[in-house]
Amino acid sequence: MKSNCAFCGVFVTLFFCVFGIQAQDNASLGKSQTYMLAPNDVVQIKVYQEDDLETKARIGRDGAISFPLIGVVLIGGKTVEQAGALIREKLDKDYLVNPQITLIVVEYSKRRFTVLGQVQKPGSFEIPSEESVTLLEAIAMAGGYTRLADKAHVKVTRMAGDKTATVTVDTKRESNNAETMSFQILPEDTITVPERFF
Repeated sequence: MKSNCAFCGVFVTLFFCVFGIQAQDNASLGKSQTYMLAPNDVVQIKVYQEDDLETKARIGRDGAISFPLIGVVLIGGKTVEQAGALIREKLDKDYLVNPQITLIVVEYSKRRFTVLGQVQKPGSFEIPSEESVTLLEAIAMAGGYTRLADKAHVKVTRMAGDKTATVTVDTKRESNNAETMSFQILPEDTITVPERFF
């Protein structure tokens, strides 16, 4: 399966390809459409006229669920629409003709991220159910930058399986860039705003 990776610039392209995340424009899509499935979410999947394939599953820490016929499917970090399309593609390839998939989230996990460093209110914050939070929104939830903040070197650290990856984002230079403003924060992310050196 090919991964579609798009993001705000070359300096973060590799980071997003690692996680298989596609940046989305919140101005053109509603919050519920950009919600990314996360570990511990419970999803219900139905296939039209295939009652024996109906499945309710909790997404594992690795972003995977088990589905009849096709086995393990990685849906963590995808929108509901993308996850449904992936399952449909796998079923259509070897098992069913033009399957119609319905995927809904029946239980949302508690999804939190942490903001550290030069913000007004460092701490842990919750991502509301059915919503997404961008990097700039996350910093705003932490009260915004202090006067000592280095906006050009904001770091986002994220777990990918058993590995940790960190990307540095220049929010000062790119704050008016529509794609940068759509940088999605995922559960368990840690955002660090360093101190600016004069």
